[in-house]
Amino acid sequence: MVKVVHVAEEVEVPDGVDVRIDGMRVTVKGPKGELTRDFSHARGVIIRLAEEEGKRKVIVEAFFANRRKKALVGTIAAHIENMIVGVTKGFRYKLKIVYSHFPISVKVEGDKVIIENFLGEKAPRVAKIVGDTRVRVEGNDVIVEGIDIEAVGQTAANIELATKVKDKDRRVFVDGIYIYERGVMEE
Repeated sequence: MVKVVHVAEEVEVPDGVDVRIDGMRVTVKGPKGELTRDFSHARGVIIRLAEEEGKRKVIVEAFFANRRKKALVGTIAAHIENMIVGVTKGFRYKLKIVYSHFPISVKVEGDKVIIENFLGEKAPRVAKIVGDTRVRVEGNDVIVEGIDIEAVGQTAANIELATKVKDKDRRVFVDGIYIYERGVMEE
């Protein structure tokens, strides 16, 4: 088992974004909102703020790190980077409503997406909206937007899973709602 003396990842903090670190709890505040995440499960990892040449940075580091701890440092840095992108730009997933015979009707009610007439079924299928994610239906597209990448991704996955076809040939029964695009929101 080879250990590295010091492993560190740096995440630049852009202007207009405020990052606060309280122990292992990181709060990122930007023009689109505020995200807080607790990394207290990561033993032996240090998260700190630094300023070099007028640029603010979040440094995630560990000393005497094995493979697992090195991976953990990179993962935490990526999470913080996603939080910064979320509060500055936001995330968007696009899903396409596909049907061949029975027209699927999709509507948003509170924190649920109701999918009716899927494969001619009488009972509606329900997908849960996670966190403060916004979902809207535009024609044959379902658009999922928000600042938390995990909540947006999980909501899109819940909608896709609600229309999963079981016990039928998927090459013939292609009906469903499928993710076809994901990324950062345009300004």
